[in-house]
Amino acid sequence: MESLDMAGHLIRRLHQRSTQAFALRTQAAGFDLTSVQFAALDAIQAHPASDQASIAELIAYDRATIGGVIERLEQKGWVRRVVSAKDRRARELSLTEEGARIHGELLPIVRQVQDDILQPLSEAGRADFLDLMRQTTQ
Repeated sequence: MESLDMAGHLIRRLHQRSTQAFALRTQAAGFDLTSVQFAALDAIQAHPASDQASIAELIAYDRATIGGVIERLEQKGWVRRVVSAKDRRARELSLTEEGARIHGELLPIVRQVQDDILQPLSEAGRADFLDLMRQTTQ
């Protein structure tokens, strides 16, 4: 098998395409954030009062480095961390009012990024591709 046709190489290329499409779309709209920051923002919106470890697990991100991601979102004024009443060592996360507004503005942009990434595929091809990706990431 030619190395350029190997799964790992093709996945890396698709990741590059995805990252570039995300950066182009979000920067053009005036936002300064990474796809991981958006994933964390989205997970916090969907699961308010979760702690950092839970958010890291939800987005399949390293627990040791999620703190920096959350810290940057907090510095932007989009996320609030409060000490958990259940466990004083844990910090519960929620979106601020500004964070909720930003999340709402970002959703259509991120949906457009998905179309950019999968543009070469037909609707059926997109569905098949997403099914296969879900199988390999379970």
